This record gives sequence, structure tokens and C-alpha cells, in this order.
Amino acid sequence: MGKKINKKQINVLIVDDHPIVREGLKQLLNNQEEIIVSGSVEDANSALKEIKNKLYDLLIIDISLKGSINGLELTKTINNIYPNLPILILSMYDESIYAERAIRAGARGYVMKQEMTETIVDAIKRIIGGKIYLSDDMSSKLLDELMFKQNIRVKNTIEKLTDRELEVFQLIGQGYKTQDIATKLCLSIKTIDTYRIRIKEKLNLKDSSELTKIAIEWVHNNNIL
Repeated sequence: MGKKINKKQINVLIVDDHPIVREGLKQLLNNQEEIIVSGSVEDANSALKEIKNKLYDLLIIDISLKGSINGLELTKTINNIYPNLPILILSMYDESIYAERAIRAGARGYVMKQEMTETIVDAIKRIIGGKIYLSDDMSSKLLDELMFKQNIRVKNTIEKLTDRELEVFQLIGQGYKTQDIATKLCLSIKTIDTYRIRIKEKLNLKDSSELTKIAIEWVHNNNIL
């Protein structure tokens, strides 16, 4: 028999496309007296339906989701509709690549799955308390950029890409062909071709071969599976 929700408990929805992760996270959080996971879904559309029909205090969203809407896009959508509903991004991707994008999208925190067990409870409590949660290293980096960006910030070329362009770039680096990317993201081949053109222009790449080479190197260097 599960725990009963009381007024002091933080009611959480998990949005993650891996059943094992959802179950593990649910068990971890339900062991906390002040937290209860009362919903878990695998895609953006299910998440939107869930929060429309049930009140949650906090959402935990993975960046990689089934369907055409990833976690960052879902975060933007939810933030527009429910601006007071806090979101914590939980992802396998390195925070140096995605944490700032997550905060810009409207999330209140970012936790890497590798550090989930040690940090996620603290992250939830901080976010519910009205604060933003990032690792100490990432907080220092963003603070430096905010305070001294005119002097010290060198714009990484990857930062020129939109969230969707970065997603396509990453999939190229993971070996997906145009047709595969279109299928995975539920978009047309023509749309993916347009993204490829934009990426090449923004990164100053001469052709598709160079795009593939750079994408593969980037995925490898950032340990993205």
C-alpha cells in the first residue's frame, strides 16, 4: 500500500521514457517522508494530459523523450501554460551542455542522472523553496558569465544552435541518418534537411561530410551515448 498524500508532502510527476529509470526514481523519492511520486509518464503529450487533470507540486523531466517533443520543448510549453509549476530537468547529458538551456527554457534546476542518488532530494527541496538548483561548478560558471560576460565570455559555436538544431546535430553525431532522425523526431525529411543546412551555416561547415565528422567528434568528446 502506497503512502498517503498529505499537505506537507511534495507531489511529484516523473516524465522519462525509460521504465527502469521511472521506477528507480519513484522508489528513491517515495522513501522520503516529505515527497511522493503520484504519477509517471514517458512522453510530452501524456505529461500535458496528466498535469491538466491532476495537481502537482513539481515535475521531473528528462531531456530525451519519446515522440517529437523533447524535454526542453516540453519545459517551454509547460512554463508558458503553468508558469508557477516548478520543473527539474534530470538528464544523462553533461550539465555544461544543457543546464543553461534548461534554465532558459524555464526549468528551476538541472541534475545529471549519474549524480541522481546523491543530489535529487536536495534539488527538489531547494526548488520547492523557491531557489534554483545547479551544481556548484555550474552555478559558478553561470555567475561568472552573468557578471563578466562582456569581458570573459567566448561564445562556443555550439551555443549558436537552437535547442532543436542541437538535438539534430547530436543525433547526426550518434550515427542517425536523415530518414532515421525524421522518424525519431516525427518530422519530415525536408524539415531535417533544413535543420542540417542551418547547422552547417551556423558552424561554418562546408558540406555534409564535415558536418558528420564534427558531430561525431562532439558526441565522442562529450561522452554522449
